[in-house]
Amino acid sequence: MKNVIAAAVLTLLFFGACTPKIATITADKKVAKVTEPVQFNYSGSKSKSVRWDFGDGTKSEEMNPKHLFPASGNYVVTARANFGNKNKEVKMNIEIKHPDHCLVLLETPMGNMTIRLYDETPEHRDNFVKLVEEGFYEDLLFHRVIQGFMIQGGDPNSKNASPESMLGSGGPNYTIPAEFNRSFIHKKGALAAARTGDQVNPQKRSSGCQFYIVQGSPQGESMLTRIEDQKGFKYTDEQKKIYGTIGGTPFLDQDYTVFGEVIEGLDVIDKIAAVQTGRADRPVKNVTMKMKVLK
Repeated sequence: MKNVIAAAVLTLLFFGACTPKIATITADKKVAKVTEPVQFNYSGSKSKSVRWDFGDGTKSEEMNPKHLFPASGNYVVTARANFGNKNKEVKMNIEIKHPDHCLVLLETPMGNMTIRLYDETPEHRDNFVKLVEEGFYEDLLFHRVIQGFMIQGGDPNSKNASPESMLGSGGPNYTIPAEFNRSFIHKKGALAAARTGDQVNPQKRSSGCQFYIVQGSPQGESMLTRIEDQKGFKYTDEQKKIYGTIGGTPFLDQDYTVFGEVIEGLDVIDKIAAVQTGRADRPVKNVTMKMKVLK
């Protein structure tokens, strides 16, 4: 009887050792938009490691990675499972579609933001896209940061600027006509153009390159009513709700052109706004930026 049991165990061990290694990969979506991350999962025989190649120049050694593709197109994703003396390679096709709107990815040491540019402000949109594609904003600083208000950047003089440098006056030697739109308010995450003051700029023309992103704070009904009376316009009920919940800086409305908004990464605004600042509200430790248009 013992010999029979021993033979059975040996048989199981033999077949277990000879069992083919199985590797399977799945994704939560095989067709996605350029702003949608794709969740990948590995399943099958237990492997020592899995190496992923997403077909866009990036790799991962996470077992179940989440990946955001940088541009539209068709990608071949490869997962290579390691079983010690053997590797098993599995491939999957992923289609990434063009975004519905003009989008820009803004990368910082604090995290990334995805920005939607408004079609209703075409001069600001086209100028911003042109500068991004030219690499104008590469390694520039958020040179002015005020918690509870906004974070400002885009001064070309900020690149490699010394800690003593006074920043905020640089530009591309042109300005852009104001494109005010009652639909676009200075809510948290709003992207707006910086500009010089009314005394020297009564037409409220925008800087050709400097911008700010609103942090702001929740606003009460009385504040909004006061601004309506001062500026001669009315907020919609939805706009009042937005200002009362996520907040913003309504006193800037219809004085500075809002031409986009952060649609992903609002928490990054808070992280940047919380950094230690020194003279002229410049961060003590540089907060750099990189941008690319998502196509």
